[in-house]
Order: sequence, then structure tokens, then C-alpha cells
Amino acid sequence: MDIIFGRNKKEQLEPVRAKVTGRIPPWLQGTLLRNGPGMHTVGETRYNHWFDGLALLHSFTIRDGEVCYRSKYLRSDTYKANIEANRIVVSEFGTIAYPDPCKNIFSKAFSYLSHTIPDFTDNCLINIMKCGEDFYATTETNYIRKINPQTLETLEKVDYRNYVTVNLATAHPHYDAAGNVLNMGTSIMDKGKTRYVVFRIPAAVPEDKKGTNPLKHTEVFCSITSRSLLSPSYYHSFGVTENHIVFLEQPFKLDILKMSTAYIRGANWAACLAFHKEDKTYIHVIDQRTRKPLPTKFYTDPMVVFHHVNAYEEDGCLLFDVITYEDSSLYELFYLANLNQDFEENCRLTSIPTLRRFAVPLSVDKNAEAGSNLIKLTSTTAKALKEKDDQVYCQPELLYEGLELPRINYARNGKRYRYVFAAEVQWSPIPTKILKYDVLTKSSLKWGQEHCWPAEPLFVPTLGAQDEDDGIILSAIVSTDPQKLPFL
Repeated sequence: MDIIFGRNKKEQLEPVRAKVTGRIPPWLQGTLLRNGPGMHTVGETRYNHWFDGLALLHSFTIRDGEVCYRSKYLRSDTYKANIEANRIVVSEFGTIAYPDPCKNIFSKAFSYLSHTIPDFTDNCLINIMKCGEDFYATTETNYIRKINPQTLETLEKVDYRNYVTVNLATAHPHYDAAGNVLNMGTSIMDKGKTRYVVFRIPAAVPEDKKGTNPLKHTEVFCSITSRSLLSPSYYHSFGVTENHIVFLEQPFKLDILKMSTAYIRGANWAACLAFHKEDKTYIHVIDQRTRKPLPTKFYTDPMVVFHHVNAYEEDGCLLFDVITYEDSSLYELFYLANLNQDFEENCRLTSIPTLRRFAVPLSVDKNAEAGSNLIKLTSTTAKALKEKDDQVYCQPELLYEGLELPRINYARNGKRYRYVFAAEVQWSPIPTKILKYDVLTKSSLKWGQEHCWPAEPLFVPTLGAQDEDDGIILSAIVSTDPQKLPFL
């Protein structure tokens, strides 16, 4: 397993033509961009966690039935500093680094103070975001890096804080039909409050401002005050419908006080995250028309959610589908110390990722009896139970056990939909099959081959397609067999 997870990947700077088996449909033209950790050791030093590795960009250019592949490391400030020092000198979430081990005690003390709310890494290894005509590599910090999608060259470094007050932001924004970007971030202790901030980046700039960057026209859409000033919720994504935004304030929390002393204690930032199983998960629903949260307090059981699948509205209710975990153990499994010859034993999931559907009433009858179910839909068994104090407890419908990295036909984002394309994950966090799940019939189709680990599947609709599932699924496949090359 160390060969797969711990080995540094080589760049493929010049495009290499792939050997094509079968036939690629003539309408499939374009470039698939992918991003992920590629370098886990620098000199004699090694990252602690697989999610910390230096970002490696990949592109598959599909033209006229042929595919060309290239890859290049993101030339972030983090990458350049590490390579120049020939050791890890910039901290990542699971790895604390000390830039100069020979510093005297006074400069060390100053360095500790400057890490109270740390200046996070720009190692943008999670996703690629389109903003106007530009493309950015993204992570979960306040930094994004502009890239050239053709050459994979790294361009300017962008700090969200120049446009909106956030210290952390998701790598999974949403796009509307016009291409406007909607994203969320956390503003830590700004003016005495910690907030979850929803912000919008326009796809195009006003006529009189032509030539300026759309980021300069970023606006705060709305904000929600965190239930705790010093322990905001961690979140990886959020949901949208045509009229609403869904945000889960889950009891998987970042301890700001611990983070402020992490550097001096030699603890990584991941150690400042904790799951509070005695707490609730709060469901915030924001009306996009008023830009204000609904007044009703919706909640459910404690859980951890990384990925929202989709959300939509039906007969006065908002339904949203998410992949849930009963605890936060998933992150622990990807410490490189666990990814060794005892991998299968070390990485037996204590909580299987489960697709669940929640239903929330968009208006609550004040006269409804305590204990009554406010959901009257026949399309789901999810419940919303009114309580005496006007809170509403949401009980989800279980749809499927054992899937992660969900994608949909994005034309159905925020609308009623039928199909989820995902990686099947059972008792191990490693995906073994590509899964097409039908939320209507609760049936599934699967693809898999021995020694093959599929990455997140991307659905590309056929030109002019009428059916939601008329299209192609693209997935980069890692081979665990040294004799077999990886493939798309």
C-alpha cells in the first residue's frame, strides 16, 4: 500500500497520447481536469496524512477519438518553499512543520504568536473551480491558485480575504445556469463573532467594468452566526435548490483555542478537530430570495457529512440527499502510518458512508401537534417531527449504504433528479467500483475490475440529451497491480 499512497508521482510535462481501447464517441470533446495529492515526501521529511500531499494537476484532453494526458505539480508558494529547502517547511492539516529548526528562542516565540490563527497553506489539492473564464485549483483554506487549463501552468495566488472575510472556504462551490459561483466560508472571530458566510462571485463583470476580475465583484450573500464563537463546525460542502441554500452545522468542530496553541505544542491542526457525539446537527435553510435563514430550528442526530449529493423542492418541502457518517473516523484512516501492509486491518471503517434523504417543511404550522410529522409527501419516508419548543427533529430515509464521492448530471443540480454516480465504498475507505444509483427505484448498476480503484466519477451528458442518464461517465482508475498502468 505504501507504493500506492506514499510514493511520489512523476510529472508528465509534455502531453502523451493514450492507447485507446474501444471507441470514444465523436461528440465527446474537451479537457477533463483533475487534482489531488501527488508528493508525500520532500527530502528526508514525510507528510503524516495522505490529504496533505503536494497538489498534482492532471489533464485528459479528448479530441476526435484520441486522448492526450499530462500532469504537473501545482507551483504553489508551499511547493516552492518545500522544494527549495528540500524538506517540509509549510504546515498542512495533518502535518505541522517548523520552517527553521535553528531559530533562536526569541524568533521562535514570535513565530508561535504569528500562528495563533495560522496563515494557511496554498497547496490547493482538492478541486478545480471555474470563475468567469478562469480556472482555479482550490482547497479548504482562504487561498486559491489560478491555473492555465491547457498547459497546467500555475498562475497568480488569490486570497479570498481580499474580497470577503473568510479564513476557510469549501472546495465544492455551486454554479447557476449563468455560471455565477456560490460558495461558503468561515469567518473566525471577526468583530467578536464567528460566522458562516455565503458569498457569490459573478460569472461576468458589469459592462462599465470590463477587463476587471470577477472576484473583485464578490458579494456576501448572507451569513449565519456560529453557535460557538471558538468552536465552529467543519464542513466540506453544502446544498442548493432553486430557491434555498442548505447548510449543516454539524458537531464535527474546529477548536480555535487549541489551534492557537497547536504550533507551540507541536500538534497538527487535525488534532484541533473533534466530533462531539452528544451534540445535535443543526440544519440551516436560507431563502435565496430574502437572503435570510428560515426562523424554524431544524435539527437531526449527530453525524459527519463531507458530501452533499443534491437538493430540491417538492410540494412545500425541501429534500436534500447527503452522505453521512456516524463519527469522524474517516479522516483518521488516511494517516500514512495506517496505509501500510496492515492496511486492510487498520482501515476497516467503523462507520460506513450512507446515502440518506432528509425532508424539511418550508413553512411550519404553529398549531400542529407536538410529535406530529410535518412531511406529507409520498415520495419519501423521511420525517420532520414537531416538538413542544417549536423545534423540528428531522429523521432521514436510508437510501443506500456504502458509497462516496457522489456526482450527478449537473443540469439537475437543485432540481428533482434520479441518478447518483459515485464510488462504491464498503468496509474500507478505498473505492472498488463505480456505482450508478437510482434514487427512484432504489436499484444500482456497478462497474469494477480486479486491482482497480476508481476516482470520483464525472458524468458528461450527451449533446442534446433528453434523458438524465444519457451520457458518459469519466473516472481515472488507479491500478494496484504494478504490471497494469493506470487508465481513464
